[in-house]
Order: sequence, then structure tokens, then C-alpha cells
Amino acid sequence: MPGPPHALRVRDVHKSYGSRHVLRGVSLALEPGTLAGVVGENGAGKTTLLRALCGQIATDSGDIVHEGAIGYCPQATVLNDFLTVDQHVRYFQTAYGLEHANRAEELIEELRFAEYRRTRVDELSGGTRQKLNLTLALMHDPHVLMLDEPYQGFDWETYLRFWDVAAVLRDRGRCIVVVSHLAWDSERLDCLYRLREGALERWSPQRAGREGLQ
Repeated sequence: MPGPPHALRVRDVHKSYGSRHVLRGVSLALEPGTLAGVVGENGAGKTTLLRALCGQIATDSGDIVHEGAIGYCPQATVLNDFLTVDQHVRYFQTAYGLEHANRAEELIEELRFAEYRRTRVDELSGGTRQKLNLTLALMHDPHVLMLDEPYQGFDWETYLRFWDVAAVLRDRGRCIVVVSHLAWDSERLDCLYRLREGALERWSPQRAGREGLQ
């Protein structure tokens, strides 16, 4: 009998930049309703992997299959300094082809930066910019979420709120991949992988701590 459906299935993905082999046979299969973590040292290829998974870059070989829409929150914010929070929301609403921006409104309230709705991005703190970055990645309610250091710049309260949002999304059947160079709060994850020498290996929080990744 066939196994459970996968929200994300990756098989033997390779990616090189000239003579530098970044991904060397990455494979991964995640079911809907999974909160997964990927850790690795700086330069291990985590951002390359995410960009490949969401289709921003082409792979040299291998297969990537995902169910439904993808949301991608890059580590570097994709924001225009001269637009306000509300203007970004309206712009991305049009780009996603959404009839309304209700999900964005919910996230702005959940992440508690509604007071900055009419503030230009160049006047926002780094943490608030990252809240907006995350909101724009999630506002179309994608089935698979790719989050690259999504809580960078958050204060402790917002950091905890991020995990609350992630848990709710998982309970709604969304598949979430959180990438970081450290295995923070790994007990919140359903599974943890380490990107090492261009391949993913299943990892445990205890082992991550011993190896200095936590």
C-alpha cells in the first residue's frame, strides 16, 4: 500500500557553483502537518537549499515536488525602504492575486506591530522589519513554508510568539521548514536535520548539543 502523502519530497538534489559542490544528493520527505528544522554551519549551503526548494534557483539534478503553494521568508528582508507596512501588504496582495488581506491583518496583530502600519520601512527597527518580512511570506496561507532564520532580530517575546504561530500552522496541516545555524528550541520540532557536506542527515537535539550546534 502507498504511504502517506508528502507535502514536500526531495530526491537526490545536486547544485554546484563552478567547481564548488554545495548540495551533494539532498533527499527529504515531509508530510503535511510537520514542523521540521534544518541546521548547519555557516556556509553549509542552507540558503542554497531553500532557494532550490522554492524554485528561485535551478538544481543541476534531482527532483523537488511540493503540494500546493510555497511561502519563502529569506534571511535578507525583501522590502522597499520607501513603502509603509500597509503599502507592502497591498502590493503583495496584488502579487499573490488575493481577494483580501485578512491573513496579513491577523499576522500583524499576532506579531504585534499594528502601530507601525503607516510607517515607512526605513524607519522600522530590524525586528519589526523581520516581522513584516515573515507576514508577507505567510499572508497567502501557503501549504509549504520555507523560513530562513525567520526570528533574526526578534526580542524574546516575539521569538516565543513566532513559535506559537508556527505551531498553529502545523496543526492546520501546513508543512514548515525552519532553517538556522543553531538548533534553538529543537524540542518544538517534529524532526531535525543537519546539512553537512552537501547532504541532509537526521539529527537529534542531544547530538546537536554535543556537536556545538545548539
